[in-house]
Amino acid sequence: MTAPRAPIRVLIADDNRSVRKGLRLQLEAAGGICIVGEVGNGLDAVRVAQAETVDVVLMDMQMPGMNGADATRRLLAAEGDVPAVIVMTSFAVDGYITDAIDAGAVGYLLKSYDSDQVVAAVEAAARGESIVSPRAIAPVLREFVRRRGPDPDVERLASLSPAERRVVALLASGITANEAIAASLHVSVHTVRTQLQSALRKVGVADRTQLALWGVRNRLG
Repeated sequence: MTAPRAPIRVLIADDNRSVRKGLRLQLEAAGGICIVGEVGNGLDAVRVAQAETVDVVLMDMQMPGMNGADATRRLLAAEGDVPAVIVMTSFAVDGYITDAIDAGAVGYLLKSYDSDQVVAAVEAAARGESIVSPRAIAPVLREFVRRRGPDPDVERLASLSPAERRVVALLASGITANEAIAASLHVSVHTVRTQLQSALRKVGVADRTQLALWGVRNRLG
């Protein structure tokens, strides 16, 4: 018999008490998630995360004392096991996103638009995956294009068919609607869906946003 999976231990860091309460209720209702604490500033986020066993931190960008980016940077610079950090903010501002990427955050969500993605983001972060708000994908892609990142993932690139590479390349360029991709390639929307699903499986990522980021890192965009 397979042993039950341990709950994902989450710390919520946000200076708005109502936001913290809403996140706690949402995550606890999902099952499989344990809230180990709530804090209202970056300094306490670092202190509690280092004192407790924490898998994922939901980190607000704008907090008193120490902002979310600085708290993330300090937390991830520590020795030993460190939690995955998902940055949450009210704004899809290029500077905020760049700061989050530089600090080492694995996710970026917008409070006003992505409340339905919080549980999925926490579960993805616990698996070592990233999730980015669809409304923040354009500046994230611009930043990855500017940096270009490490050498391409040759093995997974080779696994894609020419048609799948073309679809991923358009996705990585910022064309995200299936209809727009289909029009650009002069194929049906059904064909685009099929090729995207196949590419997701071959690359080993969970959603279109991660596939777009993978495409940019591998210079397909």
